[in-house]
Amino acid sequence: MATPIEDYALLSDTESAALVGRDGSIDWLTFPRFDSAACFAALLGTPDHGRWMLAPAGDVTKVERRYREGTLVLETTFTTPEGVVELIDCMPIRGEGRLDVVRLVRGISGRVPMRMHLTARMDYGSIIPWVRRMDGALRMVAGPDALVLTTTADHHPDGFSTVAEFTVGAGDEVPFDLAWSPSHLEPPIAFEVVDSIERTTSYWKEWTGRCRSFPPYDELIQSSLTILKGLTYAPTGGIVAAATTSLPESVGGSRNWDYRYCWLRDATFTLTSLLDAGYTEEASAWRDWLLRAVAGRAEDAQIMYGPAGEHRLTEVELPWLPGYEASVPVRVGNGAHQQFQLDVYGEVLDAFVQGEWALGMGAADAWNVGRTLVDVVVRRWSEPDDGIWEMRGGRRHFTHSKVMAWVALDRAVRIAERLPDTPVGSLDVWRATRDEIHAEVLARGVDHRGVFVQELDGTALDASLLMVPLVGFLPADDERVVATVAAIRDELLHDGFVHRYDTAETDDGVGGKEGTFLMCTLWLADVLLLQGNVDEARDIFERVAALRNDVGLLSEMYDPTAERLLGNFPQAFSHTALVSTAMALSRHLSGEDDTPWHRG
Repeated sequence: MATPIEDYALLSDTESAALVGRDGSIDWLTFPRFDSAACFAALLGTPDHGRWMLAPAGDVTKVERRYREGTLVLETTFTTPEGVVELIDCMPIRGEGRLDVVRLVRGISGRVPMRMHLTARMDYGSIIPWVRRMDGALRMVAGPDALVLTTTADHHPDGFSTVAEFTVGAGDEVPFDLAWSPSHLEPPIAFEVVDSIERTTSYWKEWTGRCRSFPPYDELIQSSLTILKGLTYAPTGGIVAAATTSLPESVGGSRNWDYRYCWLRDATFTLTSLLDAGYTEEASAWRDWLLRAVAGRAEDAQIMYGPAGEHRLTEVELPWLPGYEASVPVRVGNGAHQQFQLDVYGEVLDAFVQGEWALGMGAADAWNVGRTLVDVVVRRWSEPDDGIWEMRGGRRHFTHSKVMAWVALDRAVRIAERLPDTPVGSLDVWRATRDEIHAEVLARGVDHRGVFVQELDGTALDASLLMVPLVGFLPADDERVVATVAAIRDELLHDGFVHRYDTAETDDGVGGKEGTFLMCTLWLADVLLLQGNVDEARDIFERVAALRNDVGLLSEMYDPTAERLLGNFPQAFSHTALVSTAMALSRHLSGEDDTPWHRG
C-alpha cells in the first residue's frame, strides 16, 4: 500500500514543489514551473521511479513533525531505541532560476545510525541519469536536466541508486543539498545548508507576519495562506491548483487529473483569500499574469494556463507508471484547457470587484481585458458549456454556469457605473442581459420542488448551486435557496461531507465514484452562516478543519468511509475555502458586519 496522501508535507520555493513523507522520504519533486519533468515519482509508481529517503537505519518508535511557525521549513523528529535525531527539510527561496532541496540531519541525543538512499530519475521516472563524481559532489544528467548532490556524508553507488550510512550523536550535523540546473550549464555551487535554512525561515516568517488577524482562527488561516503562497509561481504571478498530478479522486479509479496549472477560477478564489488577509502584492502579480496569459482575441481566452502563461497543455498518459495504489492512467497535461466554461468569466470579474482593481494600479489595462470578457459573456451566455466540474460527457446548459454569467455582468455593471468612460450603450446591454439571465435561471433552473438543479430543465442536484446566495444572485433566506440547501443535505451529504453531485445520476463522461468535495462542504457552511445557523456552520467548518494532517494540509476530497484524503495535494480549492469560512466566522463572532460575509 502506498503512503497515505495525508502523510505528506509540502516543500516549496514558490517556483517548484516537493512532497515529503512522515518516514523521511521525498517521493515527489517537480522542476521549476511546477509542471516540468518530475524528478522523483515514487508517489505515482515505485521507489525505482525516483525517491530520496533519509531516515534512521533501524527501528523508529515515534515520529513527530511540524513546520517552523509561519513557514514551510519542515522539522521531523525520529525517536529510536538508540536516541533521537531531527531532520530539517526546506527549499531555499533565492529567485535565481535554480532549485534546491536542502536537508539537515541533527543529532539530539544518543547515537543514531542513519541511512540515505537516493534514486534519481528524470521525466517521471522513465530515464536513469548518467552519474559521475565531480569535486566530491555527485552529478546526475539526463537530457536537459541535471542534479548535483553535495554532502559531507560518505556515499557510494548501489545498483542504479546512491546510498550513504552514517551515525549522528548529540550536536552532530550532516548537511545535504540536492540542486537542479539545466544540464548545459555549469553545475551550481552548493548552498551552505544551515544558512539556507535560516534564511528561508526568515523569508517565510516575514511573509506570514503581514497577515491580518482573524481570531480565533489566526493559526489555521496563517497555515493555509502559507500553503497557498507555496502554490504560487513567483516569477510570473501564476497560481497553480495543486502541486501534483494524478492523485486519485477514487482509489483504483480513473479520475486522475493533472492539477499543476493555473485555473482562472481557482486563482480568483485564492486571490480573494490573500486579499482579505492583506496580501496585495500577490493580487497585483496575478493581475499582470492574467493580462499576459489572455492576450489575444477574447474569444480564445482559456479557462486555464501554464504557470508562465503557456496555452498548450496537451494531455498525455504515462503508461510506465502504475499510479497511486494502481489508480490509472497517470496523466500529464490537462485536456480541460480546451473546454468552454462559462462560469470562469464570472469568477474573474468578481475578482476585479473584490480587489477593487477598477480603481487600482494597472486598472486601465485590466478593465480593457475585463470589458472584452464581458462582451464574450453577452454573446455566449445562452450556449451550453462544460461547467465548473469539467465534465467530459458533452456540453450542457449548467445552471451554475448561467448564474456565474449573471455574476460577470453584475460585476461589470458595478465597475462601469464607477468609471466615466464606459459607453452608455454597453452599460444598457449589460444590464439588460444580466436581467435576462436572471429570469432564465429562475424559470428553468428550478424544478417542481423549488430546488435549483444541475442543468436547465433538469432534475439532478449539484452542490455548485450553493453559490447562488454566496454571489448575491438571491438572498440566503429565499425559499428556493432554503429548499436547495435542504435537498443537498438530504441527497449529497455523506457523514457530514458534501458530494459535488451524484456520479450515478450524472453522466460526466468519466464514470466511477469519487470522494466528498471539501470546498463544497465549506460552501454549505457559508450558506448556513448567511441563514443564521451559526452553530451548524461552525460544526461543519470544524469537521473539515479536523481533516487537516499534522502539518495543516488538505487535499481535494475526502472518503468518509475509508477515512482518508483523496485527490491532488495540497489543493488550493480546499485551503482557500477553509480560509474564507474561517474569516466569515471570525467576522460574525466579532460583530464586524451586521450580516455574515458573502462574495456578493
